[in-house]
Amino acid sequence: MAGSWAKRSWRPDVPVRRSRAPRWAEQEETWRSAKPPVIAAALKRALSRPSGNWFVLAASREITGREPFGRTVAGTEVVAWRGEDGRLHAGPGACPHLGAPLSQARVHCGELVCRWHGLKLGERGGPWWAPFPTYDDGVLSWVRLDEAGAEQALPEPVVPVRPPRAAGIDAVATTVGSCEPEDVVANRLDPWHGSWFHPYSFADLSVVRAPEVDAPDDVDSDRFDVDVTFRLSRRIGVPVRASFTCPEPRTVVMHVVDGEGAGSVVETHATPLGTDALGRPRTAVVEATVAHSTRPGFRAARGITPVLRPVMRRVALRLWRDDLAYAERRYQLRSTGRWPG
Repeated sequence: MAGSWAKRSWRPDVPVRRSRAPRWAEQEETWRSAKPPVIAAALKRALSRPSGNWFVLAASREITGREPFGRTVAGTEVVAWRGEDGRLHAGPGACPHLGAPLSQARVHCGELVCRWHGLKLGERGGPWWAPFPTYDDGVLSWVRLDEAGAEQALPEPVVPVRPPRAAGIDAVATTVGSCEPEDVVANRLDPWHGSWFHPYSFADLSVVRAPEVDAPDDVDSDRFDVDVTFRLSRRIGVPVRASFTCPEPRTVVMHVVDGEGAGSVVETHATPLGTDALGRPRTAVVEATVAHSTRPGFRAARGITPVLRPVMRRVALRLWRDDLAYAERRYQLRSTGRWPG
């Protein structure tokens, strides 16, 4: 591994380098290394970890005190809003009176006011209506659904370690596909597909460490380490080393551990929604990127965060356009007994 990293070294004052990646069809094959039993075993270990019944609901900034936010999570209709003090609240999405959609309610003085008959519901609940536990980590909003999760409840979600908020730039992108959360997680536990499936973004990709089939169920050691160059153009890129881990069953985290942006984090959260009209499962991929750098210019970049966030979201959504096709294909084959893994 040290030899591989030495070949990819660069001057610390110059974060970019010229990529010598071959043409797409001429790059080194990865199918022999991408062993299905390795991916399946890593997925099985990830799915066995506790979530405490916590589900990512949305980006923190999507939920305001001006109007309610509605989303179906694991088949449960949820409404969320913020009180006058800015704290996050959530509860069942149907009014207990006659079932009106509370996502269309009004927020007044920190309470939901139903548009059908004016029933007021607040953080303490109301008649036949009890709020759900919530957690806001500053980037993402979470809701705990004990009936849907059916696990031992935890007081807080398993939130990955991130750079300090004051020192980073965060952006959240959300998209939805016809698959289950495990298909999204399985996609991320196959880093070997990166430069083949996303040649516009990745080059010189090498998986330098993968867990064994019988690896211990320890998050820190049960990881994939990858050397990869993030493309800025066809010939220029930024080489890094990244580590992929699964702290809970619906989350895969990529930590940049060396190279430009060391300390940056990309979190992929898979939230089950429910089924569509055809009975197919729907899953929201909520991807949070928290960029970090010790370079002096990064402090100036934080000053234009509102401009950078849409760019960061577009990059994430472009990748997930392809990766959702991967996850949906996996679900399609798996649900019909044709998945080879």
